[in-house]
Amino acid sequence: MTNNEIKSVEKIKGQYTEHEVTNVEKLKELDKKVKRGPRVFSYIFGSLSSLVLGTGMCLAMGVIGSGTPLMIAGIAIGAVGIGLVSVTYPIYKKMINASKKKHANEIISLCDEILNNK
Repeated sequence: MTNNEIKSVEKIKGQYTEHEVTNVEKLKELDKKVKRGPRVFSYIFGSLSSLVLGTGMCLAMGVIGSGTPLMIAGIAIGAVGIGLVSVTYPIYKKMINASKKKHANEIISLCDEILNNK
């Protein structure tokens, strides 16, 4: 048997045997958990805000409908979209900081445990 075949067999065997979750794996999972919620929110909120902005631009430029009332409505809707897009990042930062603060003790204790076991 070649080394490649042995590695393949060991890799397949590893998929079917249970392994102990290490502190490093726990730390990585916790870090992902801290960042996941704010990221998902900012992607969705930013995308929807961009759609509002785009709709306002289309109305203002006459791509959707025509006439002065729609243009004025488009400018107003576009201004709301600009405002929403502008606050997406500050909201994300507040959410990520709150999430970090919530899990800070657990993450720091895991880091200390990992670094002390070196």
